[in-house]
Amino acid sequence: VQLQASGGGVVQAGGSLRLSCAASGRTVIGYGVAWFRQAPGKEREFVAAIARTGGSTVYTDSVKGRFTISRDNAKTTVYLQMNSLEPEDTAVYYCAWNPRIIPSSLRVSSAYDYWGQGTQVTVSS
Repeated sequence: VQLQASGGGVVQAGGSLRLSCAASGRTVIGYGVAWFRQAPGKEREFVAAIARTGGSTVYTDSVKGRFTISRDNAKTTVYLQMNSLEPEDTAVYYCAWNPRIIPSSLRVSSAYDYWGQGTQVTVSS
C-alpha cells in the first residue's frame, strides 16, 4: 500500500489549506490514520489522528480548534483541514496508517506501518 499526501502550499498567516491522504488501489484507510509534521531542525511531531475504533479523533494541543481531521464517505481519503494557520505550522506534513493501531499508540510515529511522501506547508507572516 502506498499513501499519497497532497494539498500543501504557501499561505499567509490566518489562511487555510486542506491536505489529502489517499491510498493506492482505493484501499480503505478511514481508520487508524494520522497526520504528523516535521519542521526544519525539529523532530517529527504528531498532529491529528482518527482512531481505529469508533472513528474518534485526537489532536495535539497546538492545533485544537484550528485543524480538523476527517475522511470521505468511502473512507479512501483522509483530510486535514487547517484553518487560522500560523507561521509555526510551517513544516512537511506526512500522513501515516496502521489499520491495527491501538488508541494508546495513536500519537507514536513508530506505531504506523505506512507513510506518505510528505507535502510542504509554508505559512508566511
